[in-house]
This record gives sequence, structure tokens and C-alpha cells, in this order.
Amino acid sequence: MTHPAPNFLLGRRLLLAAAPAFFALPALADVGPELLKGSLAKFQLAKDRHPMPEFAFTDGDDKPLKLADYKGKVVLLNFWATWCVPCVKEMPSLNGLQGEMDKSKFMVLPLSLDGPSRPKVAPFYETRKLTNLGIFFDKNRKAMSTFDVSVLPTSILIDAQGREIGRIEGEADWDKPESLALMKAAVG
Repeated sequence: MTHPAPNFLLGRRLLLAAAPAFFALPALADVGPELLKGSLAKFQLAKDRHPMPEFAFTDGDDKPLKLADYKGKVVLLNFWATWCVPCVKEMPSLNGLQGEMDKSKFMVLPLSLDGPSRPKVAPFYETRKLTNLGIFFDKNRKAMSTFDVSVLPTSILIDAQGREIGRIEGEADWDKPESLALMKAAVG
């Protein structure tokens, strides 16, 4: 009877010891084109996971915030406005998505580009019962150029390390099974 060489056993032990750490890594490899179905067929995966640029914005109470404040969470950054018809149509599904996801790991960040129409945002949320979403504003009106956004709505999925996973231009059905699957894969 032959016994495995000591180096082989050591290699197996190292592999088994490293396995839990490997599987604990964020499941970004699980975010692939096979998840991009239905209304997410237009979702474009980022070619490289580059860090998102920093920018300043405010919440509904004018509290200053920055994207780095949400590091550690997967963020779906949604550019929208009350005067944008597809944006208005999409908001209930974003609300539904946030309601399905663990708020400690995932956040929909709807960034309103309403300037002069800013006073309409809170009543808009109230009449449409958007209770799962926070109110956020691009106070300096620079976010669209910072993130190279030219179409409303546009949504950018950002991983917990602050890197772009991908984006979609135009509206999507965010509370559908394919959207939930994509977000759960991003959270890991």
C-alpha cells in the first residue's frame, strides 16, 4: 500500500484551509450575462470594475452625503427626475426592489435631478407611496457629467467596494425575478 507523499498532503491541507476564505469573497463572478434577461437585457456589464468617482449630494433634509458613505453596501444609483415620464413609471419598481432586499447590504439611491421642480419630489413620493426609498438630490447638478450619464433614467450598479458592476440606460422592471437575481448575485 502506498501513502501519499507528504507534500501532496500539505497541499491538500492548504487548499482545504483556504477554501472558506475563497468562498467568502464577494460573488462578483456570479454577475454575468446569463442574469441579464427580460427588462435587464439592456444592462451593460462594466468592462473593468473601476472605482466610482466621488461626488457630493444631499438627502431630503439637505444633509451632505457622498458615495463613500455607502461603502460596504451594494448600491443601485438611479438618475431620475419628476418631469421624466419613464423615470416616473420606473419608481414603483425601484421601491419594490428595495423592499425585497436587505437594507444592511443593499440600497437603491434614487438621485433626483430636479432643480426648480425640487419641491415636487416629496409630494411625488407621498402620493405614490414610495416608502422604501430615500430622497436624494444632486445639489451641484454635476452628477450626470461625473458619471457620463446622458439618458434618464439611468441606473448604475455599484459593488460594496465602490466599483461599477454595470449600468442600464432607460427604464427597467426592478421588482421582477431577473432583477432580484441580479441584485442578490451582486450582494453575494
